[in-house]
Amino acid sequence: MAEGALEAPAENGGGGGGDSGASASERGVAPIKPQYLTTKEQFHKFLEAKGQEKPCQETETGDPGDNDVAEPEAKRIRLEDGQTQDGQTDRAAEHGEPLPAQKRARGQNKGRPHMKPTHYDQNRLCPSLIQESAAKCFFGDRCRFLHDVGHYLETKPADLGPRCVLFETFGRCPYGVTCRFARAHLGPEGQNLVQEELAARWAQRPPVRNGLDKALQQQLRKRKIRFERSEQILRQLSQGPPPAAAVPEVTAAEGAPGQNSCEAQEAPAGPGADTPPRSPVRTCGPLTDEDVVRLRPCEKKRLDIGGKLYLAPLTTCGNLPFRRICKRFGADVTCGEMAVCTNLLQGQTSEWALLKRHQCEDIFGVQLEGAFPDTMTKCAELLNRTVEVDFVDINVGCPIDLVYKKGGGCALMNRSAKFQQIVRGMNQVLDVPLTVKIRTGVQERVNLAHRLLPELWDWGAALVTLHGRSREQRYTKLADWQYIAQCVKAAGPMPLFGNGDILSYEDANCAMQTGVAGIMIARGALLKPWLFTEIKEQRHWDISSSERLDILRDFTNYGLEHWGSDTQGVERTRRFLLEWLSFLCRYVPVGLLERLPQRINARPPYYLGRDHLETLMASQKAADWIRISEMLLGPVPPNFVFLPKHKANAYKPFCDTKAAPFRPLPGACPPLAVSPGCSFLSFCSRIRQARGWVLQVPGGGRVLTRMKAVGCVGRAALAHVGADQGGLLGGGGLEAASWALLEEAEGRGPGPGFACPW
Repeated sequence: MAEGALEAPAENGGGGGGDSGASASERGVAPIKPQYLTTKEQFHKFLEAKGQEKPCQETETGDPGDNDVAEPEAKRIRLEDGQTQDGQTDRAAEHGEPLPAQKRARGQNKGRPHMKPTHYDQNRLCPSLIQESAAKCFFGDRCRFLHDVGHYLETKPADLGPRCVLFETFGRCPYGVTCRFARAHLGPEGQNLVQEELAARWAQRPPVRNGLDKALQQQLRKRKIRFERSEQILRQLSQGPPPAAAVPEVTAAEGAPGQNSCEAQEAPAGPGADTPPRSPVRTCGPLTDEDVVRLRPCEKKRLDIGGKLYLAPLTTCGNLPFRRICKRFGADVTCGEMAVCTNLLQGQTSEWALLKRHQCEDIFGVQLEGAFPDTMTKCAELLNRTVEVDFVDINVGCPIDLVYKKGGGCALMNRSAKFQQIVRGMNQVLDVPLTVKIRTGVQERVNLAHRLLPELWDWGAALVTLHGRSREQRYTKLADWQYIAQCVKAAGPMPLFGNGDILSYEDANCAMQTGVAGIMIARGALLKPWLFTEIKEQRHWDISSSERLDILRDFTNYGLEHWGSDTQGVERTRRFLLEWLSFLCRYVPVGLLERLPQRINARPPYYLGRDHLETLMASQKAADWIRISEMLLGPVPPNFVFLPKHKANAYKPFCDTKAAPFRPLPGACPPLAVSPGCSFLSFCSRIRQARGWVLQVPGGGRVLTRMKAVGCVGRAALAHVGADQGGLLGGGGLEAASWALLEEAEGRGPGPGFACPW
C-alpha cells in the first residue's frame, strides 16, 4: 500500500486505503477469512499438485529456471534490476549510474520480450488461396507465401476445437483452411462451406463499424487529403481569439451564457466566420448542403450521459472484445483506446483499429492524443468525415514519458495556449460534442484542474472527466475525491465526471455524493467487469470461478471474431487475454472477505480458494495465467514467452510512519562517512558498500523516496527521522548538511520514524 494512502481520509469516495477498524499490521492487505489464508509455498505447491493432472508447458512460458515461484513475473524482474516493491523506480533510474540495467518503466515493462503473432505461423498460406475468389496470386513471382495446400496442411498445428465461432455466428469463416477450427466448416474436398442465409443477413449489417477504407488509407499515405476547414480555423486561432462582437458564432460555441439561444448565433458574422473556405469548393457532382453549411452550436448534438456508467478508455486492455464484456454487464458509455492523431493522419492500420465500434456500443466515443493544434484539428476533421461516433475525447491525462515529453497528455495542462487552440479548433470542426479527460495536475501538490475547468467550458468542451490523481503521483496514493468535489463547483454548468478507485457500489455511491454528473470506471472494470451490474443492482456479487471462466470464454470468442481464427488471430487473442488476467488475479471473491468491500489498493495475500480454479485465478504468476489461456485457446506455441505490459502493482508494502518501531539490522560494519554536499552519484557508489547500517535521512519524503531504490541495491536500510527537519534534495547534489550512517551495534538508533530492512 502506498505511504500516502494513510493521508487520505477513509470516507473518500474513491475507495479508502483500508478498514478503519483494522490494526496497523493489517492495513494495506485485503482482509481474508483466516481459514482461506496460506503461505506462498503452500499456495504454489497446491497449484503444482493439481497441475500434474494436466501438464502445462511452464518451462516454455516465460518462467525460466523456475527460480522464483513466490512472486509474479513482473515483480521478480523488477527486483532483479535493483528496484524496490514500492513502485518508486523513476527517480532512481533518472540519476543512478549504479543501476545501468534499470529501465524508466514506472508501471510498465518496457523491455519485455515480445514476439509478434506472425512468428508463430512459420508456413503461411498465400492469401490468394485463402480467398477462393482470387484468380491469381496478388504478388506474382515475388510472393513469399506457401502455395502448396497439401504441404501447409501437413505442417499446420492441430485444430483447437470442433466449433468455429466465426462460422456459427456469421455463416462463413473467411480464414478457410488456415482457421484453427477448420474442420467445422471444411467440406470433404477441402472447400470452405458457407451458410448462405446467415451470411447474407450479416453482409447487410456488419457488426463492426469505423474500419479504415483502403482508398482512404492510400490518400492519407500520399498526403492527398485536404483540410481546408481546419486550415482556415487554425489561421484564425493563430491570430488570437476573435472578439465576441466580430464572431458571435465562435463565442456561442465557447459556451457563453446564451449558448442555447439561436437568435444571437444567427446574427451577421464577420468576414469568413460562417462562410465556406476562401478557395472555391470543387465538387464532382451536385453541390450538397454539407459542402458549404456548418452546424451552428445550438444545432450540435448534445451529450446527455448524466448519471450513466462510463467505461474509461484503457490502453491495451480496453479493446473491443473487452468493451463488449463490459456492455453486457451494464456499462452505458464506452470509449475506444487512446489513438495518436499523427498515426491516424498517416493511415496506420493498427491505429485506426482502435476506432472500431461494435454494434452493441450505443454511446461510443474515441479518444485522441496529440500535442499541437494543427494535427489535432485536422485529425478531428478527418474523423468527422469518416467515422461514426457520439463524441470525441481529448486525452490530457496520459502520464507516460513517451507522451509527456512530446508535449501531449498531462503536459497540455501546463501549456494553456496550445491547449486552448486545440480545444477551440477541434470543437469548431466537429459535429459531435467534444470532451476532455484531465488529471488534478502534473505535480503532486500543485493542483491545476480547478483553474482549467471554467476555461474549458468557455473554449467549447461539452464535458470533462477528472481523474483524482496527479501525473507525479501515479497510483502511489488514493484518488482525491475531496478535490473532485471542489472542482464540481468550479466547473459551473459544465458536467464533470469523476474517476478513481471505484471497486464497489459503495465506492460509487460515495463518489456520486460529491456532486459529479457521473463516474468513470477504469481499473475497477479490469479487476471485475461485473462491477457495473453491482452498481446498478446495489449489491455484492459473489461470482463463482466457473462463472468467471465463462466470462473469459466469451472474451476469447469475441476476440476470435475481432482478430481472426487463424494462428495469428488466436495468439493475438491469447496475448490480450493474458494482459487482462494480469489484472483479474487481484480480485478477491466476496465469500472469502472478512469485511466488505474490497479496496482497490489493498494487496491480496496468498489464499486458497473454494476450488482449484478459484485458486488458480488468484495466482500472480504468468505461467498460471497461461494455464488458464490453454483451457480456452489450446496449448501455446513452442518458445512462447509472456510478460505483461503493465506491472499491475498499485499498492506497496505497508509502512506505518507513525507507529512502526525501529528494527536493527544484523551485522555491523565500519562507519561509512558521507560528507555534506557530496554529489548524488558519489553517494550512490558509497552507499552500495554499506552493509548492516542505517542511513539517517533528516529530510522530507522526497529524499526518502529517491533514496529507497538506492538502499535496495546496497542492502542498506533507510530510516526516516522526520519531514520537518529540512534537507530536501535539489540540483545535482545533497544540499542537506546532515547525512550520517549510524552504527546500530553501538545502539545509536535513528530516532522516531521507521526502517525498511531490505
